[in-house]
Amino acid sequence: MRALGLDLGSKRVGVAVSDSDGLVATPIEVLQRSGDQRGDHRRIAALVDEWEADVVVVGIPYSLDGSVGPMARKMGAEAEVLAAHLAVPVETYDERLTTVTAQRSLIELDLTGPRRRQLVDMVAAAVMLQAWLDGRRGRADVPEAEDG
Repeated sequence: MRALGLDLGSKRVGVAVSDSDGLVATPIEVLQRSGDQRGDHRRIAALVDEWEADVVVVGIPYSLDGSVGPMARKMGAEAEVLAAHLAVPVETYDERLTTVTAQRSLIELDLTGPRRRQLVDMVAAAVMLQAWLDGRRGRADVPEAEDG
């Protein structure tokens, strides 16, 4: 099962994809927002087709306390619109601190500020998608309770 992960932002969309077994997430690109949400969604749909994704995972930026703030509501609403236009399911996932994790990883690679800013959104998408993949795998490893 191949998943496409999206880190939606107001200016950019970070994109990551998993391998066909759904084990490893890899950052692939950053889409610049065009100002036309429908156009942006068509570009995402083209990526779904290109990568033959079976599911799209959209990161939702919940507040640190877990509450739903204005940006989380906005991204959740966009995920719903996107789901109506894609031929595959769209799931949402908590992306708290993924950008911070991505920034730290890029700093460790000694990337300069401008280069880091170019990559951070797609790396954040990969961090979020990897957490989603790991969570799915963890649930699959838990045996079902038997009645008895």
